[in-house]
Amino acid sequence: MAIPAALRLAVLLGVVLSAAVAEIRFSEIRSDGRGIILLDEFGFTHRGRLELNVSGVALSKTGLDLAGVGFFLCTRDSWFNVRKQLEDGEITCALQSDSVRQVLTFDKLGQKTRYDTEYKQDDANQYALVFANCLQEQQLRVSMDVRSATYNLDGKSGRRDYLSAGKTVLPRVYFLFSLIYFVLAGLWVYFLYKKRLTAFKIHFFMLAVLILKGLNLLCEAEDKSYIKRTGSAHGWDVLFYIFSFLKGISLFTLIVLIGTGWSFLKPYLQDKEKKVLMIVIPLQVVANIAQVVIDETGPFSQDWFTWKQVFLLVDVVCCCAVLFPIVWSIKNLREAARTDGKAAVNLMKLTLFRQYYIVVICYIYFTRVVVYALETITSYKYLWTSVVAAELATLAFYVFTGYKFRPEAHNPYFAIDDEEEEAAAEALKLEDEFEL
Repeated sequence: MAIPAALRLAVLLGVVLSAAVAEIRFSEIRSDGRGIILLDEFGFTHRGRLELNVSGVALSKTGLDLAGVGFFLCTRDSWFNVRKQLEDGEITCALQSDSVRQVLTFDKLGQKTRYDTEYKQDDANQYALVFANCLQEQQLRVSMDVRSATYNLDGKSGRRDYLSAGKTVLPRVYFLFSLIYFVLAGLWVYFLYKKRLTAFKIHFFMLAVLILKGLNLLCEAEDKSYIKRTGSAHGWDVLFYIFSFLKGISLFTLIVLIGTGWSFLKPYLQDKEKKVLMIVIPLQVVANIAQVVIDETGPFSQDWFTWKQVFLLVDVVCCCAVLFPIVWSIKNLREAARTDGKAAVNLMKLTLFRQYYIVVICYIYFTRVVVYALETITSYKYLWTSVVAAELATLAFYVFTGYKFRPEAHNPYFAIDDEEEEAAAEALKLEDEFEL
């Protein structure tokens, strides 16, 4: 029974990296019979500390050897050694391995229901705090309240830093990017004023997306800053979730509207395009609920891994759904150009939608796949680089969208002269080189 538990923890260690929030965490465990419970993950420096407070301990059975029940710290590499020892039969419980660092075993409790300890971690590495119950065969179920505080001490001032070693610079990173988006929003306002005669409704919607993105990053910067100093977000996480929700819905809605050519090609949406919006918006609501559950409950919850899968699934479905309107627009423009000579003008505009389609795919692939791979292979000391990569990709996507769909009277995609129309008609006679 220990081997499947080891496999479960290996899977959890693989996915918790992107969602773990290093802070003071409170975990309520009620009548839980799981053999392995992952509580948190943190990157320690050479002056790392773990404060563990366990209270309200209640066991379903008494008279058992509780040396096989307790908390330990382990790295990913050390857990692979533990799995091998379990498979080879060298040990019967993860707490018996010399590859882990015991923090507390329940045989030390005696008759007490509360235990407080502080563990000094001088070995710089990324460790997972794990609770092990090796008495599953005796059907032991455990109830308790756990408070865990992981932090590093600053070398000079000795102040506590509750952010993981690889994420301590994130408040500055998020604040810097928020300033960039506010500057872009100011430039966009100026540009809309200068080009107010050629501005469409969708250009003002782009402005709203920019502002929401900036506010989202600002709240995330404050959220991480308070966690860094105190271990708690002090309410900034609520504002972050609100603006993250609004930003997510507005961004996906913007992609759908641009993909359909709404506002600058046609002032209306077809029924199937409206259905895409009616699918994407509720999915974004579910995705944001899943994100809140993932962040606030932590990996100790029995349903945490399920919510993690729900979030990933919904995110993938949303990313796929927003591509359909772009494909429909390209198909409609191409068919119209083949059957109507005057519609060759639309074929020139089609170039923009082809480029946008490719850019959207690249943006989705990079932020959903490449960034996750970067988080996995990057050393825990440099986890901030994956955040920077994701934000740079998002910034590039925003800039590309604004530049290509800017309100410009002489934009070649919105106004085509007679020579360009003739060139487009000639292009219809050639074999189309672009395939979706």
